[in-house]
Amino acid sequence: MKHKWKDFDFTLIITPLLLSAFGIVMIYSASMVLAVVENNPANYYMWKQLIWFMIGFVIFILACAFPYRYYQKFVKIMVIGILGLLAGVFVFGIEVNYSKSWYDFGPLSFQPAELAKIVLIIYLASIYSKKQNYIADFSKAVLPPLVMTGIILGLITLQPDIGTAAIIFLIACSVIFSSGIRFKHLFILIAIGVSFVVIAIPNMVTDERIARFSGAYEPFEDPKDDGYHLIQSYVAIGTGGILGEGLGQGVQKLGYLQEPHTDFIMAVIAEELGFVGVMIVIGMLAIIVLRGIYISRRCDDSFGALLSIGIASMIGIQTTINLGAISGLLPITGVPLPFVSYGGSSLVIMLFSMGVLNNIAYSVRSKEGSINTDTKPLKEKIQHIRAIQNLKEDNHGNIKDN
Repeated sequence: MKHKWKDFDFTLIITPLLLSAFGIVMIYSASMVLAVVENNPANYYMWKQLIWFMIGFVIFILACAFPYRYYQKFVKIMVIGILGLLAGVFVFGIEVNYSKSWYDFGPLSFQPAELAKIVLIIYLASIYSKKQNYIADFSKAVLPPLVMTGIILGLITLQPDIGTAAIIFLIACSVIFSSGIRFKHLFILIAIGVSFVVIAIPNMVTDERIARFSGAYEPFEDPKDDGYHLIQSYVAIGTGGILGEGLGQGVQKLGYLQEPHTDFIMAVIAEELGFVGVMIVIGMLAIIVLRGIYISRRCDDSFGALLSIGIASMIGIQTTINLGAISGLLPITGVPLPFVSYGGSSLVIMLFSMGVLNNIAYSVRSKEGSINTDTKPLKEKIQHIRAIQNLKEDNHGNIKDN
């Protein structure tokens, strides 16, 4: 048992759990005024996130123990299931922030698009790991999985949830690129993606989305409307300075910032905990991403390696888009900060992903440990033989001297 516990990656256990716990604290700080305004208890959002965290923690432990290779056996069921959930949301789902992308279960709600991220990662990793022998053949190896990817992206785009669709598209690109396809095939995929965007733009352009772009890149042109929320984010970030105003002492969450506990929670962190707090959060997220890349390089199983890359990409891409939105580098798309922002679906999927990544790390370490254990007697034999040879040489030299 000690040997098994030793093989787990404790960096990938402690870091996401600390981030999740920190997120619960910051959600309480960011949402207590909003909750009261909505006629709820001040800890309303905190308790909901805590419930999701407990569910996610159980799933995290189970995923750590469940052999990751078994996911390949259930890929078809998982893909059919997520397609059903994404399609069913148009009939049985509820609309939140102009997107019909949620299932409502009373006190809790579920967003299937979040589950689609990890399902697509498992699907692409499984398919491309089986096609490694002919990965250079575009029509047989590269193209077929893209059809399913396009269907999933299309269903999410129709909700519409452009932010999640963009994340899933970038995740798919990272897994496909890491599978070893040729560069010319990569350019073909980019051309297909650009063509899709050009065709889809006329149907996707609305006044609200135009306002998001103008608000991101020209916020001071309309400071009372389109640029208002980004300007408030700037105020929060600028006010925090190096050490911040203190936990719970922020002002921008008092009705100035839109969604302070979700999209703009990093702005609240910047105001209350300053540059130091922001860098600690970014540093911990970077550790998870880099650890995922490291595990993928150590894994000699192509499915495990691509799965690790996909999970690391998901966290890195989502973090980049969230930080880009609050800083004005990217349009506001409603993408939560991994582990920290309010959102049960996102938190549970992130913790599940960390459990899967931990199991891959466990497999890698166990295999490396067994190799070291098997080769230890051989090393000892070699050292023993060398010692005997050295002794014979010394004795031979002594005899000659005598």
